[in-house]
Amino acid sequence: MRFDSYDEALNWLEGHVDFERVAPNHQLTPTLQPIRDVLAALADPHHDYPSVHVTGTNGKGTTTTLVSALLLATGLRVGTFTSPDLHAVNERIAVNGEPLGDDVFVSLMGRLADVESTGAPRLTRFELLTVAGFLHFSDEGVDVAVVEVGMGGTWDSTNVIDAPVAVLTNVDLDHTLVLGTTVREIATDKVGIFRPGAVAVLGTEDAVVVEVAMDRCRTLGTRLLRRGVEFDLESNDLAVGGRVISVRTPDAHYEDILLTLHGIHQGSNAATAIAATEAFLGRALGEQVVRDAFGAARMPGRLEVVARHPMIVVDGAHNPAGVRALAASLDGAFDLAGVRRCVVGMLSGRDVDEMVAPLVTMGVREFHCCAPTSPRAVSASQVVAALTRAGALAYEHPSASAALAHARERSSDDDLIVVTGSLYLVGEVRGELLGIASRHVRGGC
Repeated sequence: MRFDSYDEALNWLEGHVDFERVAPNHQLTPTLQPIRDVLAALADPHHDYPSVHVTGTNGKGTTTTLVSALLLATGLRVGTFTSPDLHAVNERIAVNGEPLGDDVFVSLMGRLADVESTGAPRLTRFELLTVAGFLHFSDEGVDVAVVEVGMGGTWDSTNVIDAPVAVLTNVDLDHTLVLGTTVREIATDKVGIFRPGAVAVLGTEDAVVVEVAMDRCRTLGTRLLRRGVEFDLESNDLAVGGRVISVRTPDAHYEDILLTLHGIHQGSNAATAIAATEAFLGRALGEQVVRDAFGAARMPGRLEVVARHPMIVVDGAHNPAGVRALAASLDGAFDLAGVRRCVVGMLSGRDVDEMVAPLVTMGVREFHCCAPTSPRAVSASQVVAALTRAGALAYEHPSASAALAHARERSSDDDLIVVTGSLYLVGEVRGELLGIASRHVRGGC
């Protein structure tokens, strides 16, 4: 099928069921067979290159980005698949750091529409994007793809790949309606990306997660690299523009490396990324490669400064563990003399009281609440009610733009405004402040 424009191709994509936006769970009977069938009709492009597969409750996007940057710094041609996006779906699929071009997106959607028209299974939106990423990486002749799981592991659309290296960053309670209500249940789902005879890299020292990962690796014959044992983050200090870290791996020792990302938790992501990249290469990276990659690291929407006077920081923390990490980071990297305010909005599926508690305790004076533009958004009134129960001052606003405007009106140049709770909200605010128009189709399935 030939689409005549980007919008036409995007509308076709958005006409498919989108579990990211409209439902908190997947099919009642999960299966990977539909995506396998579509990939088979396209000659299995995901088998044309090796992959590094990354999952985890938090930090998987950053770890994916850092692994890609390290591999690129060694001279390899690298495909990267991430989710969600902030401003345009093109962001999810990149080669050597360059997102998918509009013309290529249109072409890929046309090819997928052709397959669908022949009677192949009708995929979900995320499954289609996954296939598009694999197909594009094959077309581009990448040396390696770094693939971020969308949700969980075992039944995620990306779990059709057989990656020689799989990464589990950490496990906390999130997406409990899908993955399970305990850390053990969620970890059991996530280690479903581990493969026989491969290497698994574990970025957490949580005893329950370690036990689940070790059991899975023993069953499969998978080599396990554990943080705190086979590799470690030896130091993780605040620095101008980010962190200075020292990392030990089975192959090397890296001292006083500048990582240009804010947040104490980014040190763990960086150490895990180094260990995973070296596991893939089978050798040490070398100090200059790590310095070059980490010295230029960027993660839009993750503890990102998008304005000054007052300083505005956006962070896509969307579950209690992420909000706790945000609170810990603000007490170091963004400890300004002025007043702290917060623009907050979130999606359903999280305990609202548990989400706002760390924000209240980190010294935010007032909250400006709104609902992100998503069918799954929690109403602003619900967030205000939770903050009121926690003893905080909270205002209700009809939109992200209105919430941001009111927070800025009440702020002086020395104050700090934090925008958090959902990547949908972060995308809206970031787009407004940086003049980046959203290219999403609102509404739909």
